[in-house]
Amino acid sequence: MRLQILHVTTYTYRAPVALLAHRMMLSPRGSHALRPISADLSCEPPAEFEWTEDIFGNLIATASFPDPTARLVITNRVTVEQTAAAWPILKIAPHAHYYPFDYSHEERTDLGALLVPEHPDPEDRLADWARAVVLGGDTDTLSLLQDVNAAARIGMTYVTRDEVGTQPPHLTLDLASGSCRDLATLFIEAVRHLGFAARAVSGYLFDPPISGDPADRGNQHDATHAWAEVYLPCAGWIAFDPTNGRMGEAHLVPVAVGRSIGQLSPVEGRYIGAADAFLGMTVEVTVSAASQNLEFDAKDAAWNLD
Repeated sequence: MRLQILHVTTYTYRAPVALLAHRMMLSPRGSHALRPISADLSCEPPAEFEWTEDIFGNLIATASFPDPTARLVITNRVTVEQTAAAWPILKIAPHAHYYPFDYSHEERTDLGALLVPEHPDPEDRLADWARAVVLGGDTDTLSLLQDVNAAARIGMTYVTRDEVGTQPPHLTLDLASGSCRDLATLFIEAVRHLGFAARAVSGYLFDPPISGDPADRGNQHDATHAWAEVYLPCAGWIAFDPTNGRMGEAHLVPVAVGRSIGQLSPVEGRYIGAADAFLGMTVEVTVSAASQNLEFDAKDAAWNLD
């Protein structure tokens, strides 16, 4: 399946401001199931890009702007080929087929902080919530993770939140609601309390219309998306999307991974100007299926890193 992604972020200001360097994580992570075909990242006003990788191997574009502006538009156009199976068959190491199991010393050393819950857990409330999902000793590992994935969604109301940041998992439990990043955080913290290594993922979700007709999208809207991955010996990192109750990478386009959602902001930057100069930000995302025999001209087929 070939997917085309258009991600436009617009900042507006009351008067021209001097933009400091903006850090962008917008380039998909290639894998055995995801092949980036083309990418074109641009800014208006034009910017100079410097490309680096962070500690997790995420591709970072740092944009520098020479002149003041009252409007900044960041446009990211990406085409990828997604080949992940809807029902993945996972080859988990025999000793990890049943929970609980132990990671090897080498695995625990490398996984490090991804094994450690990040949020405080007064009176073990979250740990108890997670342990309540475990049916008993020698529980099938994959079934347990799917049960936690379901528990992080069932009884919760999905809401879109424009506020910056992620809810603490205890607040998500209290409110019985949250955005995709809130539900992913709840899942990550819960499985860490059970001894699993987990990390946060940000990217895009392709949610095709049920009828197959692109015009039949109902109330669906495209946006950036957040989910989780759990490390299992031999099988590697396995995607769990509590927002949609899914396991596996089908329909997902990962852009960045990290210890927590807070590390994965698509765009970060500041400006020099009056405190009330900032008027607002809008984000528009479109994820659509492209024709399998779509042809690209020379400009579209190349990575545009200028």
